[in-house]
Amino acid sequence: MHEGGFVEKTNPPFCILTNGTLPMNVTLIEHTPNPELTVALAARLCYSPVSIGELREKLESADIEKFLDKIMSLGHHSVLEHVSFTFAIEGISRVTTHQLVRHRIASFSQQSQRYVSHKEHFASIVPDSITGNAEARQIFDTMSDAVHKAYGQLIELGIPAEDARYILPNSTETKIIMTMNARELLHYFALRCCERAQWEIRGMSNEMLRLVKRVAPVIFRTAGPGCVGGPCPEGQFCCGRTAEVREFYNKLGQGL
Repeated sequence: MHEGGFVEKTNPPFCILTNGTLPMNVTLIEHTPNPELTVALAARLCYSPVSIGELREKLESADIEKFLDKIMSLGHHSVLEHVSFTFAIEGISRVTTHQLVRHRIASFSQQSQRYVSHKEHFASIVPDSITGNAEARQIFDTMSDAVHKAYGQLIELGIPAEDARYILPNSTETKIIMTMNARELLHYFALRCCERAQWEIRGMSNEMLRLVKRVAPVIFRTAGPGCVGGPCPEGQFCCGRTAEVREFYNKLGQGL
């Protein structure tokens, strides 16, 4: 991951089990052109009697950053729904995508286990807690090999992939394309960048945030877990490292 010590300490490294699968890869493949201009235009329209064309001309020469800071601080977040971001994500487990699709205001397209056979290509995401324990890793590898072999045998017996997949584990590597609008992304980051989120989805979310900060730095200036812009919302479950967390997210994406 990027940006130094904090991520390294709180997002343990993980690996992919054999078969040449690459580590987690998150790419921002598409987004609304000029996202911050679009949001500013939508917000200004609410309070202006002039035409949209006139508003656009004025905004292009105005201080959009200052205006966005104002509407964000006022909580005028509905205008953020006019811009969206699409991510391509590879090298993650079904554990993480099951968590991901719980975010309902989003669109998802995931590699299908009905139509894509795992007979020749089978990879698992292995948590660091297992890779760091020789006995646990041996158990994990033995079970993964057994499942892969059993899956292949079912396919050879003529069992459809959509039925053979029932024995595949949650660790199975998958790929997904996801689209969210900016308002939902802010909510998503508040939950999934938090220390209480599981390490894999937290690492993925940090990379997503780093990417969107490149193209919409004002919108996502204070994005991250809830403690970045205010007191920790987790109460007794607070990680106790609020200052360190804020420093990390304030620096995330700088210079990129």
